[in-house]
Amino acid sequence: MNPKLSRRKLLFGTAALAGGAALDRLTGGSRLLGTVNAQSMMPSVPIRMSSNENPYGPSPKAIQAMVDAFDESSLYGGVSGQILDVLSEIEDVPPESITIGAGSGEILEAAAVLASLTPGSLVAPYPTFGQLTRTAEALGTEIINVPVDENMHIGLEAMYAAIRPDTRMVYLCNPNNPLPAIIEKKAMEDFVRTVARDRLVFVDEAYYEYVDNPDFSSMMHLVEEGLDNVIVARTASKIHGFAGLRIGFGYGHPDLIRKLNEVITGSVSILTQYAALVAYQDSDFQDFSRVKNKEGMAILEGMYEELGLRYVKSNANFSFFETGVDNDTFRQRMSEHGILTGRNFPPFSNWARVSIAKPEEVAYFVQTYKSLYS
Repeated sequence: MNPKLSRRKLLFGTAALAGGAALDRLTGGSRLLGTVNAQSMMPSVPIRMSSNENPYGPSPKAIQAMVDAFDESSLYGGVSGQILDVLSEIEDVPPESITIGAGSGEILEAAAVLASLTPGSLVAPYPTFGQLTRTAEALGTEIINVPVDENMHIGLEAMYAAIRPDTRMVYLCNPNNPLPAIIEKKAMEDFVRTVARDRLVFVDEAYYEYVDNPDFSSMMHLVEEGLDNVIVARTASKIHGFAGLRIGFGYGHPDLIRKLNEVITGSVSILTQYAALVAYQDSDFQDFSRVKNKEGMAILEGMYEELGLRYVKSNANFSFFETGVDNDTFRQRMSEHGILTGRNFPPFSNWARVSIAKPEEVAYFVQTYKSLYS
């Protein structure tokens, strides 16, 4: 290598390649679908409709920020303070009301630790995202699972009735996962205010950026208000495309954030920090991702309506519908055609969770499903 060629200059070429790949993702080039065989229409790379990821990856600006940050990758520290300042301005809460974790999963697990410091119980809907409840149960906390109602929505009256004197925390995922329904905003706020008077309420808002429903509201305004028993979690894994980069955020009263920070054990790489600092200010890419998600969702829900299939109206970047067959069988048949779909979610054995891929990939999913089952 030319000794006069600096590492930054070497990375400049890499940045050009990365930027080109990112631009290709933004303008329709397919990272996942790859080339399609004109005869079989089989994707050359499996379409990932299984993990609620952003199929377009991080924004081009975030990728460039990571490339530019390589020169600092040997250093401790980062730009976490700048990230807190940006999020503070976006959400109108003080920086000391925000904590950073290696994905929102770390915030969930830290909260599970807090809930388990004193023996007791934790109330959660069922099914829902299970990372917090699994951790709390492993630490000795009793999990009280409250089944969703007949419409597959979280029933707040049933949740409230399940609370016991020893309940340390109530967990709500809104929109829920794997059932992408929301909780009506006034009922949600009334519930959180009431329950948070004497126990923690954890509100997981991993998918809130995708919600376009006047009946929904984030509970961030309760953090702004200063309620001391409310934690709101957010993640960059979904709309920002950071599922493999790992950064998430917890919002709460400064005293509660200090307690969370005492039990958070992980750290976020300097590359991810720089990427997040840019991504949260890149409204164009967020808007692009929302538009493409809506396009894909319209194709998928159009199939449900056409075929008369039962489904949960989605408020996120994934769908949940009744396939008519056992989900193990469904997953196997779809994988044979180059499509990966979600795991089992008891007790809904004949239902499938399907993440929204690129519109052309969703169209292929619809074509495949119709050829197999309609």
